[in-house]
Amino acid sequence: MTNPTNTNDLFKLVLKQGTLLAAAIAALGAGMGFLIAGENGTNSALIGALVAFLFNGFTAFTVWLGGKLPLGGFFGLVLGGWLVKIVLFMVAMMWLKTLDWIHGPTLFFAIVASILGGLTIDALAVNRARLTFGS
Repeated sequence: MTNPTNTNDLFKLVLKQGTLLAAAIAALGAGMGFLIAGENGTNSALIGALVAFLFNGFTAFTVWLGGKLPLGGFFGLVLGGWLVKIVLFMVAMMWLKTLDWIHGPTLFFAIVASILGGLTIDALAVNRARLTFGS
């Protein structure tokens, strides 16, 4: 794949790879979750994959939208978006742990895989990007 040369290409790349990450977590996690904990494991892995998909897309959206703002607005929007994600994540985890059909270890490993995979995708995409100031 060619290196992104403008911000639109960069965000397309991040969203495409984030979607592939979520699909891989869904497929591998659901299979492994089923072997370990049956249907509850499958459901838990699919929730972890959904977290990967939603959070990756939300991060890309806030950075893309922030890029259209002055520097202070960019930092405010991106940091505010991260705070919103943290609060939503904590609320979701508190709610999910009350459900009987969640297999905790499978959900945990699916979410850890989504976080580490998303960070890797973001870091590699930005590192490979060939952007100039104002693009």
